[in-house]
Amino acid sequence: MDYTHGIQFKVKNSMMLVYTHTIELERIVLVLDYDPPAQKNKVHEVVKMMEFELGGGIYHKLCKVYMFISSQRITGCVVAEPIKHAFKVLKQSMEKLTVLLKRKNDQTQNTLQFGEVVLQKEVMKRCLSINYPELLDKNHNREILCEDEAAHAVCDIRAIWVAPSKIRRSIGRQLLDAVRSFYMVSVLERSQLAFSQPTSAGKALSSFYTGTGSFLVYKSDIVD
Repeated sequence: MDYTHGIQFKVKNSMMLVYTHTIELERIVLVLDYDPPAQKNKVHEVVKMMEFELGGGIYHKLCKVYMFISSQRITGCVVAEPIKHAFKVLKQSMEKLTVLLKRKNDQTQNTLQFGEVVLQKEVMKRCLSINYPELLDKNHNREILCEDEAAHAVCDIRAIWVAPSKIRRSIGRQLLDAVRSFYMVSVLERSQLAFSQPTSAGKALSSFYTGTGSFLVYKSDIVD
């Protein structure tokens, strides 16, 4: 099935809205494990698609699922879970990614030379996940280097997905904002979020959103 434009979905009045934009017809819906079967079935459909694209088991009963709805289609989704600690990414781990991205960005420039005159045309850069799939494939299951000492964390972002046609629309950022604002009674700090073994595109988003290359990574194989 083609999920380029998202998954069809109609928001019902009984659903928990955590964000709404009436002009753009955009909403973010929070779905919990005890919600009605129809809502949970839709979550399972979205999660199944995410697991196919991202790999691994993503959802369990303690998870909260935030779905971004645009024009009656699910165009983004975040699966979050409660945690107690995570581990900071070592700086050199992100520095390697930065070097790879710089090399790729350099390759997006075309140079034309006429005698001593050099004309340079810069090609528009697209999203990392589309432009550089080899980075995603190469690092998808690679262990991220982290510090040995655990740091306090509250919420783990198990997975985040945005429909290909909606990339670069700040949907990922809005979903993470919704998680921080509606995960607990009080708003979470960005430093309290962790990310489960993100892909290269996920690393870039995590670093951008938290404002640091040493963001937190949650490792489920280590018992709290």
